Amino acid sequence: MVGNIIAVSDLSVKVLLSDSASVLVGDILYANYQDQTYKFEVAEINGNVAKTIPFDSVIYLKKGIPLSKGEPLEIEYSDAILGKVFDSYGNILNNEKIENPHKKNVYDRKVSLDELDINSEILWTGIKAIDFFAPIQKGSKLGLLGGAGVGKTVIIKELINNIFKKFQSDSIFIGVGERSREGRELYDEMCDASLMDKISIVFGQMGDNATSRSKAVYSGLTLAEYLRDEKKQDVLLFIDNIYRYVQAKSEISAELGRFPIENGYPTTMASDISEVEERINSTQDGSITSFQAIYIPADDFTDEAVQTIMNHLDGQIVLDRSIAEKGIYPAINVFRTTSSLVDPEYIGERHFNLIEAALKALTRYEELEEIIVVLGIEELSEEDKLTFYRSRKLRNYFSQPMFVAEQYTNMKGQLVDIEDILDDVENILNGKYDDVDETAFLYIGSYGRK
Repeated sequence: MVGNIIAVSDLSVKVLLSDSASVLVGDILYANYQDQTYKFEVAEINGNVAKTIPFDSVIYLKKGIPLSKGEPLEIEYSDAILGKVFDSYGNILNNEKIENPHKKNVYDRKVSLDELDINSEILWTGIKAIDFFAPIQKGSKLGLLGGAGVGKTVIIKELINNIFKKFQSDSIFIGVGERSREGRELYDEMCDASLMDKISIVFGQMGDNATSRSKAVYSGLTLAEYLRDEKKQDVLLFIDNIYRYVQAKSEISAELGRFPIENGYPTTMASDISEVEERINSTQDGSITSFQAIYIPADDFTDEAVQTIMNHLDGQIVLDRSIAEKGIYPAINVFRTTSSLVDPEYIGERHFNLIEAALKALTRYEELEEIIVVLGIEELSEEDKLTFYRSRKLRNYFSQPMFVAEQYTNMKGQLVDIEDILDDVENILNGKYDDVDETAFLYIGSYGRK
């Protein structure tokens, strides 16, 4: 025994330590009471009084209950993680069993400078709009922005499918503050798409307390590190939603009585986010490439938490409802989608120049659309007419049939090579396909290889 409970609240339990020297911040304490085990993480120690954060509900706890020191927070660290759904504390949720479990502390891993590989190759996904406008480097971090119903889950499933086909690499999905209904839908969709054996899922559900929601990230990162370090894979990591991790940390900080910065965020916000983001990197053995959904409070991109997260990202993929309403999927807004790799030094002069030319044509297309609504297409010059029709073909070209949606669309999925994409875009812009109807570019792979 290391102490006794002296005060209880929903998010904090105070403990009078009998031996303060044997307890450190981050240690796990536990109590067996009324046939139930309660666990707590030590957050602060002031003299012989420790403030701890409970893992679950504190109902039925009272003063005087003795606490003992327990094992650190651990999760499975073996091939058995695939096909499993875990909670934030490493417990399996989908009725699966692991024989001879091998677990690891979720805080153990820190990538040293010597291990980092900053010259990783590009991770081509086979999705035309992403590979052309926002190429991804192995080990990079990208924001995935978009509201409900615009196709985030389809993009996630397609990325998992394509990367596994190309590299035989697996994926990790972390739900931070995930609605239980959405979590169940994702699990069912992964099973229906035969992808569950290629993924491991960690859920910190919305109904759980702040501790559970914050710990989901560390548990999921440990699973991703196993695939990278032990299996030597190029892993895809999805975090939905990284902003809720900051919210959970804010709740814990408020309960501990720490003075917040503006908008109620904790003073440790920058270091909390860095602690997570710095574990997402490439090494000589493999890489972790992350897609992080980000909630934008009140659509304010200048929010301190959003800006702090964005400072760690290498780009963003923005899904737009107005594009989805036109029947074009993936509904990627190419003007707001960015990548730090869009530089001639990384992707080459040809690719870089074609991106500029495509964005210029699509920008002019939007201007011409407004003119046509008022005056009609007959009032355009011949040059503007050519730009208008070529841009519509280009817009249609970046739609794509998805492997994971074949059962709904009856269209065979397509994985497109970057060289074919560059050839097609160049030929559309140069007028080689001026005599081809624009509908011929809807939901195809490579036009040149048809």
